[in-house]
Amino acid sequence: MKLAKMPGEKTGDSLRLLTKETVADTMRFHASFPQYAPTPLRDLRHLAEAVGVHRMFVKDESFRFGLNAFKVLGSSYAMGRYLARRAGLNVSDTTYEKLTSKAFRDACGDITFITATDGNHGRGVAWTAHELGQRSVVYMPKGSRPERLENIRAAGAEASITDLKYDDVVRMASKQAEENGWVLVQDTAWPGYEEIPGWIITGYGTMAAEIVEELPEPPTHVFLQAGVGSMAAGVAAVLKNAYPENPPTIIVVEPTTADCFYRSAAADDGKRHFAEGDMKTIMAGLACGEPCSLAWDILTHTSDFALTCEDFTAADAMRILGAPLGDDSRIISGESGASGVGAALALLCRPENKAIADEIGLGKDSTILCISTEGATDRERYRDITWHGAFATPEVERA
Repeated sequence: MKLAKMPGEKTGDSLRLLTKETVADTMRFHASFPQYAPTPLRDLRHLAEAVGVHRMFVKDESFRFGLNAFKVLGSSYAMGRYLARRAGLNVSDTTYEKLTSKAFRDACGDITFITATDGNHGRGVAWTAHELGQRSVVYMPKGSRPERLENIRAAGAEASITDLKYDDVVRMASKQAEENGWVLVQDTAWPGYEEIPGWIITGYGTMAAEIVEELPEPPTHVFLQAGVGSMAAGVAAVLKNAYPENPPTIIVVEPTTADCFYRSAAADDGKRHFAEGDMKTIMAGLACGEPCSLAWDILTHTSDFALTCEDFTAADAMRILGAPLGDDSRIISGESGASGVGAALALLCRPENKAIADEIGLGKDSTILCISTEGATDRERYRDITWHGAFATPEVERA
């Protein structure tokens, strides 16, 4: 594991990001969907006692909208905002009922949304497009798992796996959108493409607002996994605003092979730095080499550290969450979903990481918050890891 301190002041801009009014609009939009319900926040008391901390809470996103992952919060809000603006609706008046009405469809017309994804984001785009009566096209990077592809197709999208790595698939989707007049729904930003990624980050504010309502006490340490960083940015901004007097220490977690936030933080020049290569990791949802520019700007003001972790830390957490102690709730968490918990447990339980744990102030008085961002979105992979301990590379062999 490697640790780097994030640059930037931890006050100022963070207080203006995802304001209470903005988050209230976001929650109101999501609550208008008939499938909406807050996902559970699990209090793992026995696990906390076993690893020597005060409390440990895990938000279980496997229940989100029946899609087994959190990503739909960002894509649905961004797509709703786009459609509302096209039809002249106010943000506060944008609801599922209005977006699916015949009058709205007649005014808005037929739209095709396109995205690049490793799985969960694309499924959210496909599901939302289908729910709102629109079309979607989804491209996936090489190495994507067949079950995730079929989940996206089952949600109504035209979807395929390419022979490109994730960041190149994003560029391909952007080009297709421009050439065909489609709407790109991507959770990473670049100059000239920032509005929709900003809406996606805002959409994740619903999850963070639920956490604030559910937590019985403020967290001292929050572990947030990052691919391009949009989820981490949205949650970190809300949590920093929610606890201004005693803000939690926020740690951005990513795989050692896709460590763009760590590289950017370690460079200490305020600029984004990219990870290169194939970025092989079981944490497929985090295998991104380029930080979202908006997320980077937010996280420099709201997060404290960037931390890399090996694949076995996520695998260990998957098994631990699936085999709880005492009457702790069982959590089925996928490879990317378990990474935050895995990072926290590796700091607490492995002597070689004690110096890092001490540097971030992790100890017996800590109240830890993590988010299990996905369930078993690839059931075959989940069994390979939890049953057979296969985790070295994305391509595994059964024992």
